[in-house]
Amino acid sequence: MKMLVAIIKPFKLDAVREALADLGVQGMTVTEVRGFGRQKGHTELYRGAEYVVDLLPKIKLEVALAPDQLDPAIEAISKAARTGQIGDGKVFVYDLEQTIRIRTGEAGIEAV
Repeated sequence: MKMLVAIIKPFKLDAVREALADLGVQGMTVTEVRGFGRQKGHTELYRGAEYVVDLLPKIKLEVALAPDQLDPAIEAISKAARTGQIGDGKVFVYDLEQTIRIRTGEAGIEAV
């Protein structure tokens, strides 16, 4: 099993969720996070004073997948989240050693 973690722009969440649902992905965890990469934030003006916004709002998606779902999921996320602008995000993939559904005790792929 694989754990896919994607960091995307907040306004792209619905498009990414729909793209994953079309693939048959049944669940995900969504967290509002803040961070920066090469973008390194930007400056804004508030009441005549300039200030630096260096931690930008992002969305973190976590999805447990069967190995055969991984490549289509990466492609779907990349396509749905892409704006062509800096800060579109990243996708990380981890090995997932074990999954257990607490309610039923199911393990592995059946637990996802």
